[in-house]
Amino acid sequence: MKLNHNDFRVYAVTDRSWCEGEEAFFRQIRDAASGGVRVFQLREKNLSPECLLALAERFTALCKELNVISIINDFPEVARACGADGVHVGQADLAVSQAREILGTGKIIGVSTHSVQEALAAQENGADYLGVGAAFSTATKSNARTVSKDTIRGVAEAVRIPVVAIGGVSCENILQLKGCGLAGVAVVSAIFAQPDVKTAAENLIRLWEEGV
Repeated sequence: MKLNHNDFRVYAVTDRSWCEGEEAFFRQIRDAASGGVRVFQLREKNLSPECLLALAERFTALCKELNVISIINDFPEVARACGADGVHVGQADLAVSQAREILGTGKIIGVSTHSVQEALAAQENGADYLGVGAAFSTATKSNARTVSKDTIRGVAEAVRIPVVAIGGVSCENILQLKGCGLAGVAVVSAIFAQPDVKTAAENLIRLWEEGV
């Protein structure tokens, strides 16, 4: 799949803890897509394989209906089984080559990075986009260390593939990433913890476009 840098302006990483029930969760995805989000990552760390696959199948089907990109966090086997557009892996997860072997060509593989060295290695191994962070302190990953703005800029400048900053990004701090050469930002609570998900997505995209 050919990626458009504009698709990554605001990349939404899901978190079901901010809504009550599965129907509300999928309404949030619809609302975020209505607000302009083009890439969604299903991130579920604590579900059984069977429950994760069932949720991923519905997630992927909705993303196809909405004509947005579907990414599964951590589990390329689940991404393959549900027909998702791709998978996102961390430094401690499967290697890009292993994920590619499972998913096959034509699928998207994203990689979390924290340094220029990791970014260059991921690109060399076939990653399609990168996440770099944590850009700011975040409650989503309590053990995540923040990286400097210089590191974020260095990663974006070092590679040819899209790079998004992740970790604690919000409407209040998004403009601090101006001038870093990023394709966009990945957010969780800045969209899914908000009372009006569509408006939150629209505001983030507007701020990003004003700031880059």
